[in-house]
Amino acid sequence: MEIKLAENIRAFRKQRSLTQEQLAEVLGVTVGAVYKWEAKLSQPELTMIMAMADFFDTSVDVLLGYEMKDNRLQASVERLKQYLHEKNQKGLAEAEKALKKYPHDFNVVHESAELYCVFGVELQNQSLLLRALELLEQSRLLLPQNTDPQISVLTIYGEMADVYLMLDEGEKAVNLLKAHNAGGLYSDVIGLILATNRKRPDEAVPFLSESLLKNTTAIIRTIMGYINVFFQQEDYNSAQAILLWGDHVLSGLRNEDKNSFLDKINSVFHVCLAYTQVKADDRCAARHSLCHAKELAKRFDAAPDYKAEAILFVDHIKPFSAHDNIGATAMMGIQNTLAAIGDDILSTMWREVNDHEE
Repeated sequence: MEIKLAENIRAFRKQRSLTQEQLAEVLGVTVGAVYKWEAKLSQPELTMIMAMADFFDTSVDVLLGYEMKDNRLQASVERLKQYLHEKNQKGLAEAEKALKKYPHDFNVVHESAELYCVFGVELQNQSLLLRALELLEQSRLLLPQNTDPQISVLTIYGEMADVYLMLDEGEKAVNLLKAHNAGGLYSDVIGLILATNRKRPDEAVPFLSESLLKNTTAIIRTIMGYINVFFQQEDYNSAQAILLWGDHVLSGLRNEDKNSFLDKINSVFHVCLAYTQVKADDRCAARHSLCHAKELAKRFDAAPDYKAEAILFVDHIKPFSAHDNIGATAMMGIQNTLAAIGDDILSTMWREVNDHEE
């Protein structure tokens, strides 16, 4: 709590156009006493503070500069979040106050744990990190109170693993993440720790491969989502930009020695790219994109391969086959995409490209 008595005595005195000598005369004290109060060299006694408040027609709390803080539960939680957002170390003291008042509230405990994690990492302070671990474990036990869908027992374990790493306990971090790696949630982190912190590259590869496969799938879904958004918004420039980026990503992950299901996906992307080019009145580019789509589709359909090893860098992974709903073959995927777009110019152009024998 910050006391602003000195500043307020000066402010109220000047507001009434009084000199230090005049205020001292009113209060029956020396000029030196008033000077020391305003210079923060000393503080008046309580009876004198009350007398000044009465003279200045204000309250004692206003004269002191005290602002009553809202310490109700939700206000305390929001204040902790603000301290975290601002990376304000005062939040640590605020957290301990809130924990004393609400020791069994999930939000208070978890937000406090976040504060200790952040400052423990930034300051490389072991005691702060140990306190963070204690609070994370406590928040795990209080998890039934949680209403935030972004927080689960798995995310809490992830936070605990981060703290273990900072405490130079990499093996504990890896084992904790391995035990709670549902759906490959932490495969990237496990692979990274094994490859760097633990110096076990061979053990890291299956986890990194699983992560690459999982995230490639996520990127494909994300691009498809954006395509639909941009098409509905008639924002064809943005659609073209993300399709070109998608082509770069998928082409870069293609294993040249193997047929790849990425070609099937990319053939559909190129049909969508052609549509953006039709909308931009660049029919030459659109035709080129359709030709490339046909080439990719024919290559895939000639020897379809949905295995994970079709992606570059994926190795030593448990058996996995990709699935999609774009069509039984790549060519059917193109036909389905053309039907969904429903553009006459694009469909006519595709028939011309498809009928042309190179």
